[in-house]
Amino acid sequence: MAAWLAAHPYIFMSPKKEPHFFNTDERQEVSDLEEYMRLFQDARRQHVAIGEASVWYLYSSVAVENILHFQPDAKFIVMVRNPLEMAPALHAEMVLGGHENVRDFARAWQLQQVRRCGDGVPTLSWAQRRFLYGEVCSLGAQLARLLSLVPQERVLVIVYDDLKTDAHREYLRVLDFLGVPDDGRGVFPIYNTARKAKWPWATRGLFVLVQLKRRAGIPIRTNLFSRLRKINEIAAPRDPIPAELQTRLKRYFAPDVALLGQLLGRSFDSWLA
Repeated sequence: MAAWLAAHPYIFMSPKKEPHFFNTDERQEVSDLEEYMRLFQDARRQHVAIGEASVWYLYSSVAVENILHFQPDAKFIVMVRNPLEMAPALHAEMVLGGHENVRDFARAWQLQQVRRCGDGVPTLSWAQRRFLYGEVCSLGAQLARLLSLVPQERVLVIVYDDLKTDAHREYLRVLDFLGVPDDGRGVFPIYNTARKAKWPWATRGLFVLVQLKRRAGIPIRTNLFSRLRKINEIAAPRDPIPAELQTRLKRYFAPDVALLGQLLGRSFDSWLA
């Protein structure tokens, strides 16, 4: 969605997709206000809507309040998906990024309570809270927190299932929410398909090397490391979740899925079927 909006002539999206400037309770990709403002220096008068797409703002306990302090009239677009799909997808992304050293999702799920106490967190990873896969994927609770701070008319929620079913319809909903006209887009390419590492040990090793260089104050050739990561990535479907783990996930997420349904006025029982 961020890529589609960035191509709209009346919308300006930060060229850096996820600056994460406002989630000051976690790692910020951009932490300096002047640097953050420079992300929008090419915005022009014709840009009716100006924004960015940092996916961890919803999970952050402070980002929404920080955003409202910066821009009291901000609008929020939230995309939610089935947590039984989201949790293993997040785990796969953490493995691919080198943070997660436990490649089996079932085992990583079992480690959550230990990791909550700070034990068993992979060496050099700064993303301790992101290993709490159940908490991260409890979107009902996170949406409830957002709606307690922001008037409902300034929050648009997109259900990922709806986007897959009719991308054009959901895209038009976003444009209407932002108050910009239809640009006639009829093609909606897919970005960020499921991927995995050809050599997982190399992914983890590269991550550790980058973190060690950062801690030592050694300059990092970001483009080089990005290219090396890409070389090691291949498109691949995720492994199926064992039936026993599926049952545990359904039991865990059922209350939060019910809350999400109450907030949006629709049933998500099919997610738990």
